[in-house]
Amino acid sequence: MKWLVFSSTLPSKARSSPRVALWRRLRRLGAISPTGGLHVLPAREECLEAFQWLSEEVRHAKGEALVMQVEQFDGLSDVELMERFRQARAEDYTALDAQATALEVRLGAELTREERSRLREMLERLRRQHAEVARIDFFDAPEGGLLASRFGRMAQALSAGEGSAAPTAPAAIETYREMHWVTRPRPHVDRLSCIWLIRRFINPQAVVRYSPTPEPGEVGFDMPQGEFTHRGPLCTFETMVSAFGLEDQVLQVMGEIIHEIDLRDGRYVHPEIAGIDAVLKGWLLARLSDLELEAHGVALFEGLYADLSRRTRQPPPKPRGRKGQG
Repeated sequence: MKWLVFSSTLPSKARSSPRVALWRRLRRLGAISPTGGLHVLPAREECLEAFQWLSEEVRHAKGEALVMQVEQFDGLSDVELMERFRQARAEDYTALDAQATALEVRLGAELTREERSRLREMLERLRRQHAEVARIDFFDAPEGGLLASRFGRMAQALSAGEGSAAPTAPAAIETYREMHWVTRPRPHVDRLSCIWLIRRFINPQAVVRYSPTPEPGEVGFDMPQGEFTHRGPLCTFETMVSAFGLEDQVLQVMGEIIHEIDLRDGRYVHPEIAGIDAVLKGWLLARLSDLELEAHGVALFEGLYADLSRRTRQPPPKPRGRKGQG
């Protein structure tokens, strides 16, 4: 395996602030120091770029920096190095787990609407911190996945009994495999994410038409009288995930992101929300056609699904195909 090694020196008379800033940056990058003065990251493109920018900052502070790529450390195997990375991230996750325990204790009491909202904000803050750790968890410390699952259970506990939707009627994927779909023109976040869901989990070649009114035999979604639409506090994407029984932690997180962009009720906080919202608005301002919006939207949500899957240690499954396809 290949590794990146960062070495730097600052002038002996330099103030302490550049040294502290350098230490903090290395920590935020997830680098470990197997021996004094050297910091290591896996040889990945984003890690190399981060070390190169850090080198420029050191030189700007009148210091010297060197980035090297090595294949082996004398007396330290790849397995041992990877375990050191896992241990470093395990410490970060353990600190968050202690905060989660303190928060979870408060979930057992009767909560007012204001208290529930405040606890939800605290939980989302912990989730954001977890996402920051997961970003530099290069070798999948098991504590990360366990903590993500715990946050999911806590979120469900906070939502229990609060604006519950009527039970969603179950729908068999096989029944909808060859169906034609219809939704309103100028698709935005909820409709685009539903199209991605249809193509990802039901039929990659599904026919989707844009019209204010469905034709006989078409399955309408996110439109008046549509078979799949908003239900209680749920957006259409969340309704479809529930109806098709897609028990996937990543889809749950995606649903929260889509829900907030679509409904703007302040129920969920995720770092991805602002960026995705800005991109979607930009597409509408650029007057892209319905088919262009569809193509861009499918690519956007496929990328989001892959990234969230990586962070939660869940490799994205291959898209479903038609019968007879591999």
